[in-house]
Amino acid sequence: MSQRLDVAAQWRRVSPKYVVVVLVSSLIGGVIAAAIAVFAWLVLGWGWAWIALIVIVVIALVQLIIAPRRARAIGYQLRDDDLLIRRGIMFQRFVAVPYGRMQLLDIERGPIDRVLGLAELKFVTAAASSRVSIPGLVDTDAAWLRDRLVELAEARRTGL
Repeated sequence: MSQRLDVAAQWRRVSPKYVVVVLVSSLIGGVIAAAIAVFAWLVLGWGWAWIALIVIVVIALVQLIIAPRRARAIGYQLRDDDLLIRRGIMFQRFVAVPYGRMQLLDIERGPIDRVLGLAELKFVTAAASSRVSIPGLVDTDAAWLRDRLVELAEARRTGL
């Protein structure tokens, strides 16, 4: 029998260092978008591009302000029959991945992740459209979680 969603239960959190990854990613995206708006305004002569620049700067600032909270909102639970992952502040998303449906567990490390000793655990399940991942895990935690989930998935597939 499946467990009910218990939002108040104990969640395992991602590393606090993941905030740096979110901040740098938001900053890079904001700088690139602002550079495009400045180019359109000054070089191409699009008079309305300064409005786009203001909107981009405001959005980038809001993203930088909420980045720490966004990072803290990510968590996961190892339950009896599935892995439950949550993320999101205003629009919360809860994804339950049954152990028996896991087909591939992949650990990825971007350049900022490597510097901070972090990794992202990505899941491929029986559903082709599933894009489930847990970012911001400490390298050793990601390796342990991957091994544990492989063990649980094998046990479920063999019917143990």
